[in-house]
Amino acid sequence: MLRTKHAAIALLCLLVAVQLSAQEAAQPNYAPAATAKFANFPGIPECAMGAVQQGDPAKGNAVLLLKARPGCIIPWHWHTPTERLMLISGRARAEMKDGSAVSLRSGDFMLMESKHVHQFTCLSGTCMLFNVTGDAPFDIHYVDPSGNEIPADQALKANPKAAASKKKAE
Repeated sequence: MLRTKHAAIALLCLLVAVQLSAQEAAQPNYAPAATAKFANFPGIPECAMGAVQQGDPAKGNAVLLLKARPGCIIPWHWHTPTERLMLISGRARAEMKDGSAVSLRSGDFMLMESKHVHQFTCLSGTCMLFNVTGDAPFDIHYVDPSGNEIPADQALKANPKAAASKKKAE
């Protein structure tokens, strides 16, 4: 009898927690860009910064606001989650290992499936991007010209334009 009572209480607590979680998820989330707290993300060139608008990129399903200075290059890389980008401002170029480069302007949307090797360059203005991560934690895996994975410091050091952009900031 006592076990049944404890099980019923535990079930009731679980149902209340699920209901509260659903209510929190149903609430609107307003995150003004003007108050976004931009910071350098580990393994990303210093010429690019990000702010978490919703969620936790370490867990997946996060919304990020990213910005990069003109001339900033994020060298050849891929991500585990599918990447969804929308350019908010500036002009940029996205290059794909297995396709042609595309020019991105304000309002342009781009979808890259998991592990799709690409490179991003901010061409003019401050490039502001809206990024919705997929159901996997946000990560970045850099690759060399042969497609072999390399450490971030090696990729960033091998990219002279990113290094020049980094020095201008200092």
